[in-house]
Amino acid sequence: MAWARRRIQEWAAHHDDEVFVSFSGGKDSTVLLNIVRSVLPDCPAVFADTGLEFPEIKDFVRTVPGVITVRPKKTFREVVRDLGYPVVSKDISKKLWRLRNPTEANATIRYVIEHGETPDGEKRSKANLLPDKWRYLLKAPFEISDRCCDALKKQPINAWQRQSKKWPIIGTLAADSRIRTHAYLVNGGCNAYNATYPKSTPLGIWTEQDVLHYLKQTSIPYSSIYGDIVEENGLLRTTGETRTGCIFCLFGIHMQKGENRIQRLGRTHPKLHRYCLDDLGEREVMNFMRNPTCPADGSCGCVATPQVTGPAIIGPIARPTEISPWDEFKKQFGAHKEAAT
Repeated sequence: MAWARRRIQEWAAHHDDEVFVSFSGGKDSTVLLNIVRSVLPDCPAVFADTGLEFPEIKDFVRTVPGVITVRPKKTFREVVRDLGYPVVSKDISKKLWRLRNPTEANATIRYVIEHGETPDGEKRSKANLLPDKWRYLLKAPFEISDRCCDALKKQPINAWQRQSKKWPIIGTLAADSRIRTHAYLVNGGCNAYNATYPKSTPLGIWTEQDVLHYLKQTSIPYSSIYGDIVEENGLLRTTGETRTGCIFCLFGIHMQKGENRIQRLGRTHPKLHRYCLDDLGEREVMNFMRNPTCPADGSCGCVATPQVTGPAIIGPIARPTEISPWDEFKKQFGAHKEAAT
């Protein structure tokens, strides 16, 4: 925690205390806000009411003092209608959107996404290539894009930031994803002074276990959506949701083992589940991702293999476990976290 406090103090000093916390009401940003206000008691928190939060998250946010609520110009229904559904991951959705929306401006990047090299034959990293297993989504009968987060969350918070002239402190963890690990490394650590969008991520070197230990040891209030924090096989876990975020988002759902979050929504929030599948059209999206040519036992390893589910609870099979981005981070920078604590 001392590391996080030092990064907060440095960020605040650099900006003459003109800073704010981007507050989602989730467990990570709850811990962040508690630490920030131990250093800067009057620091404002800004909550983007996207309309995609669990009711329990919104109830909790209302109990937190000093929270400013901002709202997007569009609803999620309008975003998926106008821009497209978020599927698989931000990276895959962006690649699919570019390939399905060709322009002269994106001609070169489209060629790279399709072939892994430039039109001149210059080889590029495999990370630039759209994997074969996702190419069937090019024929999806619905739009796909990565821009829902920009429209629903980033734009209203950025608008507030421009008006207030304050600088953001955000509760993201490098361990959350490869994109966040890469951003943490490229931007020079927790305080990204020279990034395209400067921000502080003082919990950057934390893991989910660090967050859960902090909540358990400090007993600070957090949203009831997570349930209790219990220990199992030497690790802490929540008895309710593990991650919250946007409840209708389909990013990463293929990675979830067993009951995925849309399936779980049918059990915990049946009205929202019906709204998600039928009113927002996600039943069509998830049914399309259930490729009928795949073997039912999932032996092909394809995300589109169907699980045995009820008629209203639909979800793709989980992919095999991969090395976590934090494991890769530690492999490259093994001494960094230890030196920071």
